[in-house]
Amino acid sequence: MNSSAASAAPGPLVAGLVMARDVSKTFGTRKALDGVSVSVAAGEMVALIGPSGSGKSTLLRSITGLQTIDSGSGQIDVFGVCVQKNGRTTGAVRAARQKLGMIFQQFNLVGRLSLFSNVMLGALGRLPGWQGLLGAWPGADKARAMAALHRVGVADYAAQRANTLSGGQQQRGAIARALVQGAKGILADEPVASLDPVSARKVMELLVELNKRDGLGVIVTLHQVDYAIRYCDRVIALKAGKVVYDGPSTSLDTKQLIDIYGPEFEDAFWETKA
Repeated sequence: MNSSAASAAPGPLVAGLVMARDVSKTFGTRKALDGVSVSVAAGEMVALIGPSGSGKSTLLRSITGLQTIDSGSGQIDVFGVCVQKNGRTTGAVRAARQKLGMIFQQFNLVGRLSLFSNVMLGALGRLPGWQGLLGAWPGADKARAMAALHRVGVADYAAQRANTLSGGQQQRGAIARALVQGAKGILADEPVASLDPVSARKVMELLVELNKRDGLGVIVTLHQVDYAIRYCDRVIALKAGKVVYDGPSTSLDTKQLIDIYGPEFEDAFWETKA
């Protein structure tokens, strides 16, 4: 896999959305991450790809501090501030999470609450706890929530319980919640894996809009290679916990993808082959 190996060497690591240096994570005898070093600038749109078990989700969860990394030389910075080092999260991790909008495969909405109430939860980080508990939301935040719902195209469903909405509608609600949160970057873990292709395209187009129009850095894990190539300028591919490609999405060819995915190659495309 010479062509992929040549592309795997990380470039200069500069402060931005995320900087990870020599990050490893071990579960039992398995190395989920094995000396990973990557940096993502604040305005980039980056896809993380790779076969099942390659370390994509582990890396994303490590960036947010939801998963601690192995002790040693590894370090993760978010917006230039260290959030993990020597196997422990730092006191800065909570503030870093407030700047990151997290989008999950299973939406992470509270099903019994209305879509509007779920989106309002994005404001909790900057309000006294009692206001959120009582639902005493400031008028400015209510207006922001409705504007966010309108922007992602689900304002008509604001009063509807989240668990009665389609997957695509719920995922767009999760994006609206990140907007209300005031996120400076988006981490999306398989955000379209549970959606039909039409809904998936709408969600990916929204993430691209946030990147291009709002300048938000976006890191999205994708199993669909065709979506990574279509929507993201840069691709980082992991295999067995190591970076095996880091470069322009348009430079990935079929041979490299076969090297990366192996037997999973046929399943790595949703709509078209590379």
